[in-house]
Amino acid sequence: MRSGVIAQKVGMTRVYNDAGEHIPVTVLKMENCQVVAHRTEEKNGYVAVQLGAGQKKVKNTTKALRGHFATASVEPKAKLVEFRVSSENLIDVGSELTASHFVAGQLVDVTGTSVGKGFAGAMKRHNFGGLRATHGVSLSHRSHGSTGNNQDPGKVWKGKRMAGHMGQTRVTTQNLEVVSTDEDRGLILVKGAVPGSKGSWITVRDAIKAGIPESAPRPAGIRSAKVEGAE
Repeated sequence: MRSGVIAQKVGMTRVYNDAGEHIPVTVLKMENCQVVAHRTEEKNGYVAVQLGAGQKKVKNTTKALRGHFATASVEPKAKLVEFRVSSENLIDVGSELTASHFVAGQLVDVTGTSVGKGFAGAMKRHNFGGLRATHGVSLSHRSHGSTGNNQDPGKVWKGKRMAGHMGQTRVTTQNLEVVSTDEDRGLILVKGAVPGSKGSWITVRDAIKAGIPESAPRPAGIRSAKVEGAE
């Protein structure tokens, strides 16, 4: 099991394949995605890597987190996420992951926070059909109707689908195809829509139902160290 990556949603566009067919894609951008810490079986009871992405001003970082980042010798990060990994796929602290972590054609699971839509009615929120347009129904055509039972049990069951806050929840979309990657610019193009608004943080990991392609780098796609004096 490999680590995932942290990226930011740029927006949607389209690309064309060799047959001239257009493919709608979501563009995800990786920026300074580095390993900040390890979680080990001996110390924590599980194996994982903690990744950080983005940049955060030092003055806006708590003293505890400043020490945490200083221990890893990395700049303060705007976003921290843990990814469970197998022991052989641990990545050295300070290593920077790149878009080459994924290969074109592989399937990934993408997690983000969906766009908030505020207070929504039952028809919009749960796809209810609404009440009848006639036969005694007035002023309540879009209401959700009855919410309870008779005297027994005499209550509204917990979880009853009703009007309420819609969106702004953690959503995972599974088995999205990676169309292409651009390591130099840190871009990952994923086929279809991804939950979240533009600029929101997204986590991308190998699809749990599809497995890891043989061509995928192990333990991860890591940026090679720059040679001193090289252009």
